[in-house]
Amino acid sequence: MARILARHDALFPLEELDIAPGVAALARMLAGPPKGTPGGRKGQRLARALNEAGPSFIKLGQALATRSDLLGEELAADLSDLQDRLPPFPASEARAIIEREFGEPLENLYSRFDDTPVAAASIAQVHFAVTPEGKEVAVKILRPGIEEAFKRDLDLMRWVAGLLETTRPELRRLKPLQCVDTLAETVELEMDLRFEAAAAAEIGDNFEGDDDFRVPEVDWGRTGRRVLTTARLSGIPLDEHDAIIAAGHDPEEVLEKASNATFKQVFRDGFFHADVHPGNLFVMADGAIGAVDFGIMGRLELKTRRWLGEILLAFLTRDYRRAAEVHFEAGLVPPDRSVDAFAQACRSIAEPILDKPQNEISIARLLGQLFQITETFQMETQPQLLLLQKTMLVAEGTGRKLAPDANMWFLARPMIEDWMRENLGPEARIRDTVSSIAEAVDRLPRMLDDIEESAAMLSGGRLRLHPETVDALKRESGPNRGLSAVWLAVAVLVVALAVVKFT
Repeated sequence: MARILARHDALFPLEELDIAPGVAALARMLAGPPKGTPGGRKGQRLARALNEAGPSFIKLGQALATRSDLLGEELAADLSDLQDRLPPFPASEARAIIEREFGEPLENLYSRFDDTPVAAASIAQVHFAVTPEGKEVAVKILRPGIEEAFKRDLDLMRWVAGLLETTRPELRRLKPLQCVDTLAETVELEMDLRFEAAAAAEIGDNFEGDDDFRVPEVDWGRTGRRVLTTARLSGIPLDEHDAIIAAGHDPEEVLEKASNATFKQVFRDGFFHADVHPGNLFVMADGAIGAVDFGIMGRLELKTRRWLGEILLAFLTRDYRRAAEVHFEAGLVPPDRSVDAFAQACRSIAEPILDKPQNEISIARLLGQLFQITETFQMETQPQLLLLQKTMLVAEGTGRKLAPDANMWFLARPMIEDWMRENLGPEARIRDTVSSIAEAVDRLPRMLDDIEESAAMLSGGRLRLHPETVDALKRESGPNRGLSAVWLAVAVLVVALAVVKFT
């Protein structure tokens, strides 16, 4: 790997981080003549090297494109242009894989199968076909031997990440090992096409009845671990501005539909398409947005969505104090840091970005720059947000090509505000309180058992609840679910702590 980096004059990651200097020096000696297009920025050279290294490293480069905190903004931006395209494998192998997967001749499954793939990426390639029932479908097939190749490369990535944590302890807060593990989990899901089928079906259910966003139906009878068959969607790629206008669509209306769909996925559902390059999104004949390729999906729990929505709205309204407070409330910044100082940092990051014309404002870039101040405020990297930042970055780039004078986040702002009122307003807080009490009552019997055991252990046997008392409390917390059980439990806990304190 070091030799490939050296051939593209891209050894700087190892050299600047001072990892394995002997390996880097030896690689320069053995590299041989430069390959491909010489020169270019660091990120461009690194992207070419990763592309030559193969599928796993293309995925790594795309993941690193989100890490502006680690690589810097320019380098991360160059890596975001890394294309997941590889030469196709032969159609004869594709046919053989399908027949092995389902144990029957291909002709029984498809009345027509196009040998020329329409897309070939690092993990799989796609062919169009027609079923015996006359339905047009897209057939996705895993590359031969891809699992073994990824396993070998991921082992290497873990070794390098471990070396980084050992030799540079100050970078442990960036969680390199955890990020490689996140990449490994994503890739593992991608290499079982049944998971992608399930993701497509789930997001299809989430948008059932929505006329502005479409997902192809899964053909479960022709889907397995190495083969995925879905209905074929037809449309104009989302970044083809002139073709969209020629077809009679308003680019700004299309962008608004795409923005609203993105917002619904991230905030309403917490389950979002995380590979939104233009090849995966289309404008269909009726103006709806069609989406394909659900191999990379992101999930965010409700708590994360709520504070993320508050941060986004605070920045859009330039309420930097509130943006800082949400970071502290969410535990993103240690409590011993200054809220005022962090608000000042938020302002210093946001003003240069928000002061631009609306169509040039990049919320993804703002999020990336927030990551860059993590060292000053001892913030830990949030791996669950890296995929979202990458998704936002690609979505913004596509949006600018589609409607250069518009901004997807400002188009979605009314929806953001409605969602915030619904999820953070007084009614939502009452609903959350009731839900928390119900959960506490559900946990009460187990808590009582723990209290008795803990109290007995802490007091050296001097405190022990009578079995009848415990049974009575458990009965109280059962079908009646009364609040009295909660208060009794609190009283018992207070007594237990008092006994421990004064004995």
